[in-house]
Amino acid sequence: MVTETVRTREVPGGMRVNPDLFAKPPSPKPLREHQLRAMGMLRQALRSGVRRVVLAMPTGAGKTRLAAEIVNGSLTKGNRVAFTVPAISLVNQTVHAFGSEGIDAIGVMQGNHILTDHRQPVQVVSVQTLGRRARPDAEVIVVDECHLQHTAVRSWMEDEPRKVFIGLSATPWARGMADQWETLLVPVQMDELIERGLLSPFRVFAPSHPDMSGVKIRNGDYAEDGAAEAMGGLTADIVSTWLEKGRGLPTLVFAVNRAHASQLVEQFAASGVRMGYCDAHVDLVEREYLFREMAAGNMAGIVNVGTLTTGVDADVRCVVLARPTRSEMLFVQMIGRGLRTAPGKSHCLILDHADNHARLGFVTQIRHDKLLSGREKKPETRKERGEPVPKACGSCGLLKPPKVHRCPGCGFEPTRQAGVEVEEGELVEISPAKAPKANVVDKQTFWSMARHVDQARGKGGRLAKALYKSKFGVWPRGLSDEPMAPDSAFMAYEHSRRIAFARRRRA
Repeated sequence: MVTETVRTREVPGGMRVNPDLFAKPPSPKPLREHQLRAMGMLRQALRSGVRRVVLAMPTGAGKTRLAAEIVNGSLTKGNRVAFTVPAISLVNQTVHAFGSEGIDAIGVMQGNHILTDHRQPVQVVSVQTLGRRARPDAEVIVVDECHLQHTAVRSWMEDEPRKVFIGLSATPWARGMADQWETLLVPVQMDELIERGLLSPFRVFAPSHPDMSGVKIRNGDYAEDGAAEAMGGLTADIVSTWLEKGRGLPTLVFAVNRAHASQLVEQFAASGVRMGYCDAHVDLVEREYLFREMAAGNMAGIVNVGTLTTGVDADVRCVVLARPTRSEMLFVQMIGRGLRTAPGKSHCLILDHADNHARLGFVTQIRHDKLLSGREKKPETRKERGEPVPKACGSCGLLKPPKVHRCPGCGFEPTRQAGVEVEEGELVEISPAKAPKANVVDKQTFWSMARHVDQARGKGGRLAKALYKSKFGVWPRGLSDEPMAPDSAFMAYEHSRRIAFARRRRA
């Protein structure tokens, strides 16, 4: 008897593709409501003659599941498909994901990959390889992370205008995309995914306020050297805040550059906390090791620079923003790493030491319904456009949505003072410009509020005394030490003192 050996192909991680022909392939997961909506919008656009379509799919929307649906639909109609990925590290991840959706007729174009097979009707292609080799034979090309606008993909689109290109991105807001793509489809927003439990809720604290006024703007964002200098003096505050609020939570820290990231790792280590380090030169094997160590609790988190903004599916429960940015895309990508749901995860803690929320608002406020051309002026921040941004609670420091008076975290409501109107956290003076001389009641109120903030930050009385001396020019005498929840006027003053202190220290 002659026994035929059924050959299978295996990629790193143990997943087999092209299995026994008699084996039943995995059944694709049912599409969720927003994914069905996305497919309906896509079909309608293609039927109308559009051949360059971008689908906006936020983190948690199931972009890979939707891509599998597009691939299967194309194969059913007899079309070959190419799926381009922006990083070599995403090749095997994509093959695994497609295999779990029942797609096993896959070839790979990337180096000397074990799955190289140009005969397969589905080709997973790294854009790095695409620029060096002949393009795969495909009628439908799906472009992952299309906002990156790789030259090899752009050239392909220009050379073969009759082929269908479908772009996928959580942040398709890059300038110049409208010059290549015809339309943007937005089937779901991030807040809807949070409401349905597909993304984790988040809570934001803004403990630090770097002075970015002197930092130059290059290509629409803060210059790296200036941003690193502005953040350098906040290292101790970043570590102490994490020890107070984020200890025990798997954490990603986003730093400005390598020197800044190394400084943070060293400062955490000096406090007895082991943090990993990751930049663009850390390869896939080492990254997997870092995430395994974090998942096992052997490492508190990972400080990274210029990476880990995409393709991260780890259980991250705290995101530390130590990198100032004006880019909505980078901002959403950084926070998105912490919004994946996980067992026992009630919310993601975000510690914004870079004032990104004061500049750009909450990620759920960022919405775009059209693509941008390269001719449009560089976008302004939400704050520069005069749109409402979150404000910090005067008691616990939690960032509140615009026009929300009562803090959703601690329940604190700022006291409305006579002669002052409170609007969205900003004080508008409607009394005479010259303030009356402070009396004993004013001094006691200020001192009690200072005591409250001092105790909340564990300063042992030093902060309260310094604030009082700064305000009135004398040390507190004969006053009660009973704390009182501060109002917005006090927090505005305290905020101004911190900024002034940071400037003096840098000088």
